[in-house]
Amino acid sequence: MTDPGQTRRGAGTTRRGMFRVKSVEQSIRDTDDPEANLRRELSAWDLTVFGVAVVVGAGIFTLTARTAGTVAGPSVSLAFVLAAVACALSALCYAEFASTLPVAGSAYTFSYATFGEIVAWIIGWDLLLEFALGTSVVAKGWSQYLGEVMGTASPIVHLGSVTFDWGAVLLVAVLGVLLALGTKLSSRVSAVAVAIKLAIIAMVVIVGLRYFSTSNLSPYVPPSQPGDTGGGLRQSLFSWLTGAGNSSFGWYGLLAAASMVFFAFIGFDVVATTAEETRDPQRDVPRGILGSLAIVTVLYVAVSLVLTGMVPYTALSGENATLATAFALHGVNWAKNIISVGALAGLTTVVMVLFLGQTRVMFAMARDGLIPRPLARTGTRGTPVRITALVGVVCAVLAGFVDFGTLAEMVNIGTLFAFVLVSIGVVVLRRSRPDLPRGFRVPFVPVVPVLAVLACLWLMLNLSVETWLRFVIWMAVGLVLYFGYGIRHSKLGAAERADGPAVRAPRRSQP
Repeated sequence: MTDPGQTRRGAGTTRRGMFRVKSVEQSIRDTDDPEANLRRELSAWDLTVFGVAVVVGAGIFTLTARTAGTVAGPSVSLAFVLAAVACALSALCYAEFASTLPVAGSAYTFSYATFGEIVAWIIGWDLLLEFALGTSVVAKGWSQYLGEVMGTASPIVHLGSVTFDWGAVLLVAVLGVLLALGTKLSSRVSAVAVAIKLAIIAMVVIVGLRYFSTSNLSPYVPPSQPGDTGGGLRQSLFSWLTGAGNSSFGWYGLLAAASMVFFAFIGFDVVATTAEETRDPQRDVPRGILGSLAIVTVLYVAVSLVLTGMVPYTALSGENATLATAFALHGVNWAKNIISVGALAGLTTVVMVLFLGQTRVMFAMARDGLIPRPLARTGTRGTPVRITALVGVVCAVLAGFVDFGTLAEMVNIGTLFAFVLVSIGVVVLRRSRPDLPRGFRVPFVPVVPVLAVLACLWLMLNLSVETWLRFVIWMAVGLVLYFGYGIRHSKLGAAERADGPAVRAPRRSQP
């Protein structure tokens, strides 16, 4: 039975003001709003495609080589395994939440049901930054690969003192139209692009095996060497707090490499934002999240093993080293063009799914009234067309005119912050609502969520001080907007004011 205090006043909470909690039941009822509901048409296969689409991008062709050449050597393959384990801990927590609360919004919606409105706003504001920057940064990367494929023409135009990247703008515009036309159509386009990049990755592995030598894998963990940590605000928060130095290679280098390649896995959480559009979310969302993570782990480990077996890791120490570098050293120069096409296909799907995640988080926040509610209206195709258009314009302007530089690290800290809250939220909801049906349950609670939190906090400590400062400033701006608009227009707040003083629900007896 559901505790009557959980659903009283339609708000589903006995907490008031900025700490009011939106019950799971109320969140699910809101999906029936005829003016703001999403069409359920995605399967577990669609979600797996989305997961692989957003995680496997250009990083597999660039990050692997650079990490092997400068930080970990052949042990980069083990670094991917360690990163996958850390990522899997958070993925398990996302899977339980998404199967329990199959509503758009991902970590924002999960936080609303556990920590309250103010925390939900903070994480929603954080996710808006993560997806907007991610979409724009990756779109610019796509444009660079487009220039390599075209060869003769560059997608970047200089207009006086202003630089305009028409390639990035074109990509955002086309993908915006696809997303507005329907999520199922977007899934089909994404599936085609995923098939192309997986075929190219398979070709790279098969061709690379012809030049594979086990002698290049020895020593698997190279001897430790002093590294360059940088100084001032560019150094990691861990180095700033402890004064500890950094090192390349060795076991410390292996752990540092795991922190670096962890970010190659970022994006699987976007799958959770599509829970409301899934036919059987209790079954299919966990399968989509965990299935996509398993597939990309195998791909990353296979590519890193082949790469470090093709050439000595010292040959990959150059600043611009990529997967193509190993092939060029064997005279296989045609591989560079093939890899560029694979990166182009890979980045196309990354931008599409990040764009999708941005619109679904904004949709959930608008439906709750924390941002203007008219934005949550869906068109005849069951997609939030207004939000899609707004996000498209913002991301197109950012991608077309802004040089991001180290701003890209904001994507990493925002994602890890969301992972931390979701992992803690699993423990909180297990205690506060043990009665809820869960299509998937995290094993060994609270051990797994605690390990997920510790892993994410360690990775956050390895981000630069300037990234932390920017993150704090962004959160402060978000709080100003919440107290200036969100708290006064909240749908739960309106129900709270209409019902008058709250009556405390009877305390649930703990088993």
